[in-house]
Amino acid sequence: MRRADRLFRIVQLLRQGRVVTAGRLAEKLQVCQRTVYRDVRDLQLSGTPIEGEPGIGYTLRRDFDLPPLMFTSRELTALVLGARLVQAWGGAESVVAAKDALQRIEAVLPPELRDRLDAIQMYAPGFQMSAELRRRLDQLHAACVERHPVTMRYTREDGAASERTVHPLGLYFWSGVWTLVAWCGLRNDFRTFRLDRMQAVTTEAEIFEHRRGQRLADYLKRVKAELAQRHD
Repeated sequence: MRRADRLFRIVQLLRQGRVVTAGRLAEKLQVCQRTVYRDVRDLQLSGTPIEGEPGIGYTLRRDFDLPPLMFTSRELTALVLGARLVQAWGGAESVVAAKDALQRIEAVLPPELRDRLDAIQMYAPGFQMSAELRRRLDQLHAACVERHPVTMRYTREDGAASERTVHPLGLYFWSGVWTLVAWCGLRNDFRTFRLDRMQAVTTEAEIFEHRRGQRLADYLKRVKAELAQRHD
């Protein structure tokens, strides 16, 4: 977490009106208490009205507030629905981030807009996403971003099993199913893999290069061309 994000998060946690100990803040932020003491001191020096002291706890003076965010009703509905979809179908890290984002938005909304949050009747149940699948989604996303090859055991729809080492390129969500687009060295071509058919997924240490003809942009270009041919 960036320091700027951590400072904002401290303010949000203290805005709830209760005394919060440094230990509790450290647990929430996943840092040591010494870091919390330093961050709180810096916030106080910058003029943020935090009251309290180490060993007792901290709270934010009630007359302190952040500038309100203004959204239209439709914009607010879209934001809440998007966050609920992420909470339902996202990776473990994204679920926490979506929840925190909603709390941030709610904390700085004017009262008339804050009341509309509970009136948004659009939901996305996520009971089909197991904890293991959420962790796998986080793992594969990190591998895509950091360009680490992935080795896995994969079972096709017909039951045939194989072990693959692939270059992960991107993750796509189709009708309740997450798929990985990757360059497959075994087939020397692009392949898509359902996350729920993967087993023993291991991220390799090396870093692969994006080569011409093996990039996500090349895959999307091919798919668009194939779709155009079907419609001709």
